[in-house]
This record gives sequence, C-alpha cells and structure tokens, in this order.
Amino acid sequence: MKTTYKEVRSHCPVTYALEIFGDRWSLLIVRDIVFAGKKTYGEFLKSEEGFATNILASRLACLEEQGILSKAPSSADRRKDFYTLTEKGLDLIPILLNIILWSAKHDSKSDMRRRKEFAARLNRNAQKVSEEVKELVRNGGCLFPEVKG
Repeated sequence: MKTTYKEVRSHCPVTYALEIFGDRWSLLIVRDIVFAGKKTYGEFLKSEEGFATNILASRLACLEEQGILSKAPSSADRRKDFYTLTEKGLDLIPILLNIILWSAKHDSKSDMRRRKEFAARLNRNAQKVSEEVKELVRNGGCLFPEVKG
C-alpha cells in the first residue's frame, strides 16, 4: 500500500516516520545499503532475514516513491537496477546507528559486540560517526563490505 505525505494518518513526528519507513523490511533495505553495500534486488533477496519476493519489490517501490531510494538501470546490464539512498535516505543513518547502540546495550548476542572498536567510536561521538558514514555511503561505499556476500 502506498502512502503519500497527504495520506498519513497523523502528522505526529513518530507516526509520520513510521508510516514512511517504519516496517521492518524497509529499514532492513536501508541497513543493507549502509552496512553491506547492497544495491540490487538480487543482493537484497539474499539477506539473512529472508525477504519474500513480493514484499521486497513492494518495499523497494515504496521507498523509491517516498524519496528515500533512487533507482537507476545498470550500465552493464540494463535488466538490473541499482538502488541508492537519496539525501532523505542518508538522513536515516543516524537513526540506524542509534538503533545499533540501543540493541548492543540490550541484546547480549548483538552482532555489534563483535565490532567493539566501531561501537566504541559510535558511543564516543555518534554525530561525527554518522556524518562519516553518510559521506561514505553517499560516495558509494558501505561500512562493512565483507558482509555483502
């Protein structure tokens, strides 16, 4: 179901945000771009959470419609589309990083516990790390390229 700004149920900031990106699948797509550098439908489909094909297609279209993702055809294979975060999408990075900090604090088995150096930097200066990550992703990079697999 597509939701445009005029169709949101409430303009409460929390409700608005949840209506735009609040389901788990949408944030996982953003996570995959930021942390693993995924860019294609096929790469997103391989995520460990197991996207259903119809859900993935729907969420990609919704995120594009909301201005969070942009889609462009591959120059090498016109049948493939590459998805990247727009500036609006990049603005979700601090939110993701704060979710990571919260999860690392409350989940004794959090994946972030294996990345102690990154977690420590994030704890020391979340704003600075957020800006660095935004710039990295804006330039086509990602935080943990080894995760892409």
